[in-house]
Amino acid sequence: MSKNRTNGLRHGARAASIGTAVAAVAMGLFSTGAANADVFVPLPDGQQIGPGVTINRTQESATVSPSLAANGAGRVVWVSGKAKAEVTATPEGKVGPNNGAQNIPGTNNSSTHGASRLSTGYIIGCQVSIASDAFALGGDVSIGNVGPGLNGSLGVKLGPGEIKFVAIDGKDILKPGTYSVQYKDTEIEIQGCAGYAQARSYTVVEIIGDEYSKTILYGMPFSVG
Repeated sequence: MSKNRTNGLRHGARAASIGTAVAAVAMGLFSTGAANADVFVPLPDGQQIGPGVTINRTQESATVSPSLAANGAGRVVWVSGKAKAEVTATPEGKVGPNNGAQNIPGTNNSSTHGASRLSTGYIIGCQVSIASDAFALGGDVSIGNVGPGLNGSLGVKLGPGEIKFVAIDGKDILKPGTYSVQYKDTEIEIQGCAGYAQARSYTVVEIIGDEYSKTILYGMPFSVG
């Protein structure tokens, strides 16, 4: 290939990337002939309204790259986002021991102490599509949350057909008000999945009391390679 032709192709690729960056991510353009390149995935905002609460998710994005282990079964994704809950009604409650998920449908993303709570994280699946009913599939919750706005690293091991929940952050809700959690470039390392992997964010608000409610906002699914 001549030098002029090479320069022309590079110039054309740069020009195309300016006008079609989002479409390029959706079509996997950056993965073609550049398996080691990072892929930036902008993700849309979302809102969910439930009993006594409105959840908004903004500023969400993911950057996907191959794992440094270079074993063909690993990859890394850095995630960022902000989840906000406007709570209009909740009993005051009292924070007690947090026992985590109870391995029954619907508790994957739940805290089980005596206060209402905002929680956010990611559902990750290996060779399985992450549908909106994924919370009922009984996946695991990763241990090792990171604080609001801080960088952190979490690891998850997946086999074919498995779905796991990776908890990023949470906040107790002791009275009505506005509560939010924000994280930036939190690293999730996925190992053991030789096939394709998919992820999507979740944000859940549980309101305790006689009229217990659980409101869930899912993010848009995206490929993790």
